[in-house]
Amino acid sequence: MSKDMTRGKPLGLILKFFIPVLLGSLFQQFYSMVDTIVVGKFVGVNALAGVGATGSINFLILGFAMGITIGFGVKVGQRFGAKDYEGMRNYVANGFYLIIIISAIMTPLTMYFCKDILELTGTPEEIFSDSYNYLIWILAGTFFSMLYNATSAILRAIGDSRTPLFVLLFSSVLNIILDLLFVLAFHMGTTGVAVATVASQGISGILCLFYMFWHYEELRIRKEEFRVSLEKMAALLKQGIPMALQFSITAVGGVILQSAVNSLGSVSVAAMTAGNKISFIFSSAFESMGTTMATYCSQNLGAKEYGRIRKGIRCACLISGCLCVFSFAVVWLAGRYIALLFIDAGEMELMGQIQLFLRVISSFYPFLILIFILRNSLQAMGYSFIAMFAGVFELVGRASVAFGLVGKLGFLGVAFASPAAWVLADVILVTTYFSVVRKFPQEDIK
Repeated sequence: MSKDMTRGKPLGLILKFFIPVLLGSLFQQFYSMVDTIVVGKFVGVNALAGVGATGSINFLILGFAMGITIGFGVKVGQRFGAKDYEGMRNYVANGFYLIIIISAIMTPLTMYFCKDILELTGTPEEIFSDSYNYLIWILAGTFFSMLYNATSAILRAIGDSRTPLFVLLFSSVLNIILDLLFVLAFHMGTTGVAVATVASQGISGILCLFYMFWHYEELRIRKEEFRVSLEKMAALLKQGIPMALQFSITAVGGVILQSAVNSLGSVSVAAMTAGNKISFIFSSAFESMGTTMATYCSQNLGAKEYGRIRKGIRCACLISGCLCVFSFAVVWLAGRYIALLFIDAGEMELMGQIQLFLRVISSFYPFLILIFILRNSLQAMGYSFIAMFAGVFELVGRASVAFGLVGKLGFLGVAFASPAAWVLADVILVTTYFSVVRKFPQEDIK
């Protein structure tokens, strides 16, 4: 059901919305982990490194598409909070037109240059084929990725965080089945893992699309609301493009770092791949809180409930801080055992690098918390360009470490790349947040 987040205690509303988003994010990480486990255990370390070497490139390209669709959710949430349902539905219609146009341009273009991009990042020869086979199929599914992210963003914008969770649960099970079928039965290697991911995302997007129109009267687009509106398309792009650029700018730093890691060899590439997968399990809680605050802040901005925005952000920081302490303890105490899901116990060098990576990353989780909460909140309040500038700071942080430390410190430099990016991004986000809230009128919490 939809949920109006402009009334009621902020802490309770945030927790109620956050928990399904967190569970969905965990399941998303779970089936992403299954991809990695299946590849690492049943195909080999080179295949694991091959998939990992595409991560930053994947995020660079699909992150741009995802950022645009997240921007769609912000405009829908603002109109929902303002009770302007007709305007909201016209935004939804024009958002889908943009998805078709953007995916039709991006898909053939990125697939054509796929090989060149991998060569540009210095992908090692022994893993090049696995990387290419995986990435080309992921890029082929750009439309399905955009569809799923857009429908999920729209449902969350009206306060429904449960439906994307249920759809994702179904999709996760399907992804696991297809992984095992394509890799173990059909011996498709990294191609099979990519096809399984694209198929699962496509089904998730289609199910969300049908459900939102069938279940929610306020989202059922009338004939006259299907009209093409260049004004609304421009508004969606104005909100979405800075988000998309923020994803892509951040990803450029990841691509630069990946190039530096590639120079260290396939063991280091595999270590960062497994380390990131494990870290993402824990950081997904912080990302989920960011998603929650995007909906909360966009609705309350539409309703002009500025006091509730300040209170909600404080509650989000409190909840995330507790989760940070838990995550840090688990990573330090049990990181080695979690890593055994991906690799064999005999891979001593690889195990040592994974542990080093996890312990450094987890020590800087408080800075990551602020990024997700403040960036998403500011985006929801219309400050998308600030989030983009924060992405530039992340790029500077990762690139500086990649060029300055990886060559001198080896894999230790790799481990400090993301923390450096987070600290620099927080400088602009924290400064901007306090500047923005000072302009809010002082109001009681309703």
